[in-house]
Amino acid sequence: MRIMKKENLFAYLFPLCSIVFLGCLSVGISLGVLPAYVHQYLHFDNLMVGIVIGLESVATLATRHFSGCLADTRGSRPAVRAGIVLSAVAGVFYLLSYFLSGQAVPGLVVLLVGRIVLGCGESLLITGALSWGIGLLGHERSGKTMAWVGIAIYGALACGAPLGMLLQKQFGLMGCFAAMALLPLPGLLFLLPLQTVTVSGAVRLPFYKVIGQVGRAGSGLALATVGFGGLASFVSLYFAERGWAGASFVLTTFGVAYILTRLFFAHLPDKLGGGPVAFVSLVIEACGQLLLWQAGSPSVALIGAALTGLGFSLVFPSFGVLAVKSLPPSQKGVALGAYVAFFDLALGVTAPVAGLVAGHFGYAAIYCLGALATGISAVLALSMKGQTSFEKTGVFSS
Repeated sequence: MRIMKKENLFAYLFPLCSIVFLGCLSVGISLGVLPAYVHQYLHFDNLMVGIVIGLESVATLATRHFSGCLADTRGSRPAVRAGIVLSAVAGVFYLLSYFLSGQAVPGLVVLLVGRIVLGCGESLLITGALSWGIGLLGHERSGKTMAWVGIAIYGALACGAPLGMLLQKQFGLMGCFAAMALLPLPGLLFLLPLQTVTVSGAVRLPFYKVIGQVGRAGSGLALATVGFGGLASFVSLYFAERGWAGASFVLTTFGVAYILTRLFFAHLPDKLGGGPVAFVSLVIEACGQLLLWQAGSPSVALIGAALTGLGFSLVFPSFGVLAVKSLPPSQKGVALGAYVAFFDLALGVTAPVAGLVAGHFGYAAIYCLGALATGISAVLALSMKGQTSFEKTGVFSS
């Protein structure tokens, strides 16, 4: 195993995490303002809110294999650079949608195009950053890499929702959408000092074979993501339905718990194995979803969001350690792309399904659905062993 000084870890992870944070701020801002925008400005129902939110994940899902192959064959730098640019372009489409908002259908169509562009940008940005980080730090630190990139992602989501509402209050929706076009661009500067990782010349595995290898870990991630998807997509409308204030701080509470957990426990999936850490995490997440379902006050809902963040925090790296190590190092890009595709699929499906559930049973029922899905994921995690075939054959041994 390579010995790497802490300052070298920081030198690699800080620029990557900064790039991801800036890119994902656009996602966080959109979660804070788009549900109300679709409702109040474009005058569409809950199902359309779910479709607008979920379409980004569908676009991300559709491009994950391409992103992984690009990172493996041409290098992570071109993938990350393209992701930054597309994330900024999405903000331009949001601005255009705002200017057309007096005409509901044209405004919606342009907004949907922006969501597709943002999804493609997110796919390239995150897959490229994960592949780059693992290439720099080594496969033995894959869990740490995924944990820290995840901190950047959910830190951006936690900051993005209240930032979006603050920008809307101060500058209106046009200010929000303009910020979404500008915020990813400084990430281009963080690309400059990063060392380029040599690309692999190995033959690419067919995507269906990659999916088969990472399928169990990916399914666990997808089920666990249902709770987060419901929280991100509908918590503002859930609070509004009950007449509660402070909806913007729910994702912040989730994000703080998520980040603190990773700061102190990011090493556990690499040290203890993905399966056991995922199981404990999922039990905690399920408890958070149950609290959200039965919350009688905003304070209880905030506790539920905190437990959801605490539990969900290590799910991604825990299942991810198993997914990445199920394929050889030369295939890390496509392995990551296939694994994260399950996350995208879950978000893409959860948002419209949650919209239908809310329409029939109320917004609280969304979190009952999240608790059920998380419980199934916990059972799956309990059945998974901590080692994979590649660990046993010595590919990752020092």
